[in-house]
Amino acid sequence: MQSNNNKAKFYIESLGCAKNQVDSEILLATLQQKGWAYVEQAEQADLIIINSCGFIQPAKEESLETVLSFRAAYPGKKVLLAGCFAQRYGQDLLDQLPELDGVFGNHDLQQIETVSQKVMDGERPVILPDWQYSPAYRDQLFSFAGSSYVKISEGCNHRCSFCAIPLIRGPLKSIPIEEILRQIRELLQKGVVEINLIAQDLAAYGSDRGQHEFPLLLRKISELSGDFWVRLLYIHPDNFPIEILSIMKDDPRILPYFDIPFQHGSTRVLRQMGRSGTASEYLHLIDQIRNDLPDSVIRSTLMVGFPGEGRREFQQLRTFQAEARFDWAGVFVFSREEGTRAYSLRSNFGDKLISRRAQVRKNALEQVQSEISAKQMDRFVQRPLRVLVEETIPEEAMALGRAYLHAPEVDGTAIILSDQVQPGSWLDMKVVKRNNFDLEVVPLNEIV
Repeated sequence: MQSNNNKAKFYIESLGCAKNQVDSEILLATLQQKGWAYVEQAEQADLIIINSCGFIQPAKEESLETVLSFRAAYPGKKVLLAGCFAQRYGQDLLDQLPELDGVFGNHDLQQIETVSQKVMDGERPVILPDWQYSPAYRDQLFSFAGSSYVKISEGCNHRCSFCAIPLIRGPLKSIPIEEILRQIRELLQKGVVEINLIAQDLAAYGSDRGQHEFPLLLRKISELSGDFWVRLLYIHPDNFPIEILSIMKDDPRILPYFDIPFQHGSTRVLRQMGRSGTASEYLHLIDQIRNDLPDSVIRSTLMVGFPGEGRREFQQLRTFQAEARFDWAGVFVFSREEGTRAYSLRSNFGDKLISRRAQVRKNALEQVQSEISAKQMDRFVQRPLRVLVEETIPEEAMALGRAYLHAPEVDGTAIILSDQVQPGSWLDMKVVKRNNFDLEVVPLNEIV
């Protein structure tokens, strides 16, 4: 048995989305507060925690492969599977994977010390606690210097027919405004200058308490003093809060960056997905955003291969993509997930056949989007931009950073033609060239 005076060393492997990253940071801080020692290399750990993703099939496969690879590399260490994959499949995972020493869900992260101690004591626990809200404290961030995510809610009430999130994280649960503000203040005091607000749908914030409070939250954040960015990630298009555009106009610290997962351009497919909008309504929303905020940047996700998507529907999606002119877009193949309404719309055999065609369609949309994104980036050439430095590359005498038009990890980057800069700092730069999707920048006062 592990003595309470000699706590184990632990390592966390974080998979999946930014919401999972926040959970990993909370798990880390919680164990450290209980006396456990965090190490940055798995080989130094006694306990390896894999904070998994279980949203779609590729994510589940990655989670399984990660478990197997860590077990193969470190046969004498304890391996605990946490996160969405663990929450979704629970006991079945422990029964089918002898490589695991325990399974822990993601509804009450404060219980990580209990399950970890059980694992170190030689038990093989499965703990899937009910949802329990606790203030989130994070001492160490897994983000690049100067940037952090702040989760404003858990779960989702939309019930899109293809989405397993409500099955995994449950219904919408909004975090109190004062708790969100507390987290932001603490992060700003630690030197964070970019706050990325995340949720399954930011616009739904507060609706579980009877009213949509996202505009109110933005106003409260706008009252905070300091020089920082606020980036909004993930807003459902069917209930986009138009009033936030005026709030963003009044406070340029709230970046004109919009991540809106439109998914499709066919009304028939959208209805099957559980979406209430249409391509024309979505295009009107895009126009309104760009008219109100001319420097706005719009990212979206598009899905191909959804049941009912024939040639006509796919052509409607292509037309929508061309007219929308997204600055950035990711394309995904429909993943048939058990427990969702869309699961029964197609058989296993039919799914395999259509997935091949969907991959071809995905490639076609990605090619078109590459051309659109390149043209959209051209509008920034010869313009001044503020850049947040992420990392230096001394061997190439350069650094990488992001401007307001770049969300962490998913968009292009700003190539800084100097390595004499500090990660986490601001730079006032001028764009001198587009290099594929990236922008080459030099100091604003440099003559080119």
